[in-house]
Amino acid sequence: MNLFLNNPELLAVAYGLASAITWGAGDFSGGFASKRGNVYTVVMLSQVVGLVCLLTLALLLEGALPPARDLLFGGLAGLAGVIGLLALYTGLSRGRMGVVAPMTAVLAAIIPVVIGIVTEGIPPALVLVGFGLAVTAVWLLSGGGKADGIRRDELGLAFLAGLGFSFFFVFIDQVSAGSVFWPLTAARTASVPLLLIFLLHNRLPQARWEWPASRVLPIIALSGILDSGGNFFFTLATQSGRLDIAAVLASLYPASTVLLARLILKETLGPRQWLGVLVALVALVLIAL
Repeated sequence: MNLFLNNPELLAVAYGLASAITWGAGDFSGGFASKRGNVYTVVMLSQVVGLVCLLTLALLLEGALPPARDLLFGGLAGLAGVIGLLALYTGLSRGRMGVVAPMTAVLAAIIPVVIGIVTEGIPPALVLVGFGLAVTAVWLLSGGGKADGIRRDELGLAFLAGLGFSFFFVFIDQVSAGSVFWPLTAARTASVPLLLIFLLHNRLPQARWEWPASRVLPIIALSGILDSGGNFFFTLATQSGRLDIAAVLASLYPASTVLLARLILKETLGPRQWLGVLVALVALVLIAL
C-alpha cells in the first residue's frame, strides 16, 4: 500500500486499470441486458441508476457542494460523454460493429494522449511505446476492423463518438482534487435529459421506448452501478497522475468485456482478441514502469 501512496503515477495506473475493468464489466452487463431488451432503454435506465447512486454518495460522503467550476466541468463531461454514447450506438445500429467500435475506442484514447503531451510534457519512451501497444490492443480486442473499407458515415459517427468520449476524459481531468462524486453527479444530471430527448424524438426503430422484463432490471441496475464505478476510478486516476496514462489505460475496457463474455457466456475468443489481451498486458507493464 505504501508503494502506491508514495508513487502517485503508479496509483494513477492502478486507478486507470480499475476504471477499465469496471467499465468493461458494465458494458458486459449492459450488453447482456440489451440481448433481452431494447438497447436504448437499457442505456437510459442504467444512466438513471447511476445518477441515483452518485447523488446518494455525494450527499453521504462529500456533503457540501464543490466550487461551481467543478460542477461546470462535470456537466460538460456528461454532455460530451452522452454525445459520444449516442453517436456510438447510432453508428453500431447503422454501420458495421467491427469497424465503428474499434475506431471509436482508438480515437477516444488518442486525443487525451495528445492533450496530455501538450499540457504535461512528453512521458518516458517506454511509456510512449506502452501507449502505442495499448491502442493496438484496443483495436485487436474490439475485433480488429476485419471488414474491408470504411464508409463515410461509419467514419463520421465513430469520429464523433471518439471525440465525445475523449472530451469526457479531458473535462473530468479539470475537476479539483478531492472533488469526485458531485462532479460525476453533475455529469449524469446533464446527460440524462439529453438522452431522454434523443429517445423521445429519434425515429430509429431501435430508439423506441420499451420497458424491459422484470428479470432484466437487476442486470440494468448493475450496469449503471458499474459504469458509475468506472467514472469514479477514472476521476481518481486523473487526480493522481497524468491524463494520457489514465485515458489510455481506461480505453483497455474491451479486455474486461471480452474476458467476461468468455468466462460467463462461453463465447469463443478469436486469435486477434487473444493477441489483444497479450498486447494489453505488455502495454500495462511498460506504462507502469
